[in-house]
Parts: sequence; structure tokens; C-alpha cells
Amino acid sequence: MTAGEGVRRRSAAESKRLPSVPPLRGLLPLVLVLAIWELVQREQSPYVPRPSLWVHAVAELWREGVLAPAVVATLKTFALSLTVATVLGAIIGVVVGRSRFVDRLSGPLLDYCRVMPAAAVVPLAVLFAGYTENMKVAVVVFSAIWPILLQVRQSARLLSPDLLGVARSLQLSRLATARKIYFPSLLPAVFLGLRVAAPTVLVIVLLVEITTVVPGVGAQIARAQQNFDTASAYGLVCVVGILALLVNALISLLEGYVLRYRPQRS
Repeated sequence: MTAGEGVRRRSAAESKRLPSVPPLRGLLPLVLVLAIWELVQREQSPYVPRPSLWVHAVAELWREGVLAPAVVATLKTFALSLTVATVLGAIIGVVVGRSRFVDRLSGPLLDYCRVMPAAAVVPLAVLFAGYTENMKVAVVVFSAIWPILLQVRQSARLLSPDLLGVARSLQLSRLATARKIYFPSLLPAVFLGLRVAAPTVLVIVLLVEITTVVPGVGAQIARAQQNFDTASAYGLVCVVGILALLVNALISLLEGYVLRYRPQRS
């Protein structure tokens, strides 16, 4: 087999590789701890109930028709906020990264907004939008846009001049240049920022729901805490963990599928 055939076969294998999800074996220590907890603790505790009581409490919330609407509300806010943060972060990142003047002009403002805690933004958002879905989305987007924006800005700075030279030589329009040059080149940076931003989005969604009691899983956790229903609180935290795992797996599958034709790094 010649060297050229080997390269072609390797390229074909790389183009056909399937998207993967993170392995779940890292959860085995947690499962072991919960199993030991269940076996060792015999007396019912108001502060650290057995894991089986968590399951019973979550099942009761499901039968009462409380859990499903809360999960749907949280996931709806999560998906909408992550989508808006991704689009805005990518657009602003390209604009800032490709213009030194804009970068210098907006740098201090971006740094100031980036370090602003989400909890500090909640009261202002409530004043303008009230206890609504729009308030949740605004707070989450403001806090979660930065990983995507910063990654895209850095990649836009390092974009090869040769690619832009090709676009000028072919006399591509701005739309065609964005679609054929910027979009494929910056897509890995968008996904890298997306993987960083996704957990942040979920955390901030829950934070806003807990502090404002707007419908969602976070509001149910706050009510369980106020009612000293520790089993429900523990169970709902586990539900959040499962949602986080599913979101991480979904993003990994999406990234693997979209970037499946890019060669793997050795």
C-alpha cells in the first residue's frame, strides 16, 4: 500500500467516524457512595434521608403532576437562552475579533460585564421585565454569552489571512464569505464555547428560578427547602444532575456530527 493510499484510507475513516458521548463509568464512585449510604443508614434523618426516599419523593411529585411541567419549563428556558447566547456571542465575537478598533473600544466594557455576577443582575431584570420567562432568558443570556464570545473573538483574531485572500480573489460577497470562510473556520470555537457555556446556563437558570420562584425545577427546590422537605430537595438535585448529563451528551453528539469531517488530532 502506497503512502497516498494510506492517507486516503485514513481520511475516509476520519470522515466516517461517529459522534461519541462522554463515558458514564465516572459515575460509578457516586453510585457506590449512594449504595453504601442506603445500606448503612437505617434511622430516618430529617437532614440526610436515604436515597430510596429521594426516589419516592420524586415519584410523588411526578404523580402529582408537578415535576413534568417544572422540568419542561427549565429545559425551555435553557434551550432558548443557550441558542440566543450562542448566536449573539458568535456575531459579537466575530465583529470584535476582526476589528482592532472595536476590540480596543469595547474591551473594558466587555470585561466589566463578564465579571458581573448573575445574582446582581436579577433585581434589575425583575424591575424591567417582572417575574416572567423573558426575565429569566435575559439574565441567563447576559451571564452565559461570554465563553462563546471570547472563544470566537480569539479564533477570529487568528483567522488565516490566506482564507480571506481567497475570498477576495474569488470576489465573494460578504454573505458568501461569511458562509464559506468564517462559518466553517469558527465553528470549532463556537462548539468549544458552547461546551463551556452549557453548564453555566443550566446553573444560572436554576439560580434565577430559586431566587425568584419563577416556574421550573429551581422553584420546586426552593419550595422543598422552605417546607423542610429534604427528600424532595435531594431528589430534585439528582434530577438536575441527570438533566446536566443528558445536555452534555446531546452537545457532544451534535459536535461530533457537525464536525465529523474534520481530522482528529493525534
